Amino acid sequence: MKTSTKPENYQPASNCLKGKVILITGATGGYGKVMSLTYAAAGATIILLGKNVRLLENLYDEIEQAGYPTPAIYPLNLEGATEKDYYELFENIDKEFGRLDGLLHTAALLGSPTPFEHSDSETWFQVMQVNLNGPYLLTKHCIPLLTKSEHSSLLFMTDDKFGAYWDAYAVSKGAVNSMMSILATEYGGSPLFVNAVNPGKSRTALHIRAFPASNKNDGLPKPEQHSDLFLYLMSNELDQTGFCFTP
Repeated sequence: MKTSTKPENYQPASNCLKGKVILITGATGGYGKVMSLTYAAAGATIILLGKNVRLLENLYDEIEQAGYPTPAIYPLNLEGATEKDYYELFENIDKEFGRLDGLLHTAALLGSPTPFEHSDSETWFQVMQVNLNGPYLLTKHCIPLLTKSEHSSLLFMTDDKFGAYWDAYAVSKGAVNSMMSILATEYGGSPLFVNAVNPGKSRTALHIRAFPASNKNDGLPKPEQHSDLFLYLMSNELDQTGFCFTP
């Protein structure tokens, strides 16, 4: 997979996402919450998608109290969502906003990494549903909204947890990388830019669950430290597609 970084001279303007409508999955998670606030501060209207209504409402209040554009809440548990649920999401966004300028997939399950022989089938299907099937179905139904924009960005979160013992998580992320590459090729030359981002080891709940005993967790970069990269990947300055971006 091709890799890239944001331009060295990129400095996001304070209103670089003004007027954009951006859907973020896993909006109350580590990267989801930080980027929801970051994008809102840059002028975007954020559609907050997550499974915990109370946390979504708290984030909604935080964005509104900061004086950023009023967000929207869309409660949806990706683990149990059906294709009908994703189509209804498309219909609701189309009715309310008429388009999408960005879609950021941050929702993810780690599962229970283990040797393949001892993997748990139920956990496997849960991880695939959230990490792969959910992004597939959501992207499939949101592409008509993204292609209505004059400049849109479809952004998948990937990871460097590959190799032995990472089980369903690694397989799902590898498949997401393939899906990104296919979509980038299919929409090459269009106003829809499709990329992935691998922020590396970060101080998030998912990473700490993966390495609970590590004495390096406290020294890891926070999601906030990668905000400029995520802003670039949603901005009109983005002119690359089919890449995996790293800080």
